[in-house]
Amino acid sequence: MKQIVLDTETTGLSPDEGHRIIEIGCVELIARKPTGNRFHVYLNPEREIDQGAIDVHGLDNAFLSDKPRFSEICADFLDFVQGAELVIHNAAFDVGFLNAELKRVRSDSALLESYCSILDTLALARKMHPGQRNSLDALCKRYDIDNRHRDLHGALLDAEILADVYLAMTGGQMLLLLDDGGQGHATAGTNPAAQSNNPSAPANMRRSATFRVIPCEGEELLHHEEKLDAIDRYCGNTSAWRR
Repeated sequence: MKQIVLDTETTGLSPDEGHRIIEIGCVELIARKPTGNRFHVYLNPEREIDQGAIDVHGLDNAFLSDKPRFSEICADFLDFVQGAELVIHNAAFDVGFLNAELKRVRSDSALLESYCSILDTLALARKMHPGQRNSLDALCKRYDIDNRHRDLHGALLDAEILADVYLAMTGGQMLLLLDDGGQGHATAGTNPAAQSNNPSAPANMRRSATFRVIPCEGEELLHHEEKLDAIDRYCGNTSAWRR
């Protein structure tokens, strides 16, 4: 599955007031793994930037004066996100701005949602952590994601941080089921050993399940202990793995 983690920076708070996008940052995930493929561009908004916005992202009109207009990068952007699931924190904000930009340059007035699906990590976080702060900074602290290098907001930097947060939020155990043809199918919350002895299970799974155990050593063990330390700090107790 192709996912694009996306963030934008803008001249102000509302596209209905004529505010524009000045930066787009995207990070590609395939099967929940970063591919290194990115889309990043600064844009000339053709209007003044609110001082409050400059205080947040540090981008001013002088820096953006020689940058392309959205109309010049629109086709490349849509090619990049086509058919993907966009992962966005507070998606209504970014999607509202992107749709406003699309309406300015495309006669068909097709909305972003016609090119890709949208996953709002803010809505997801509110379901997972009701009554708690669910800003990107709060989620970084909750999931032990290092964002100390984030002095100012930046679309690509925030997209990279959000990718780490999203993977941590949704990092439930994935078990690999191998069929008779050797093809892998990742399934959440499934016990292949139990299904292999279940007469109602698919024929390719009604067999003895054998697993190759590869022990960790060296640096892998160190990373494992660091992750358990982070889980212990978050839970305020000793994790089940250590009990």
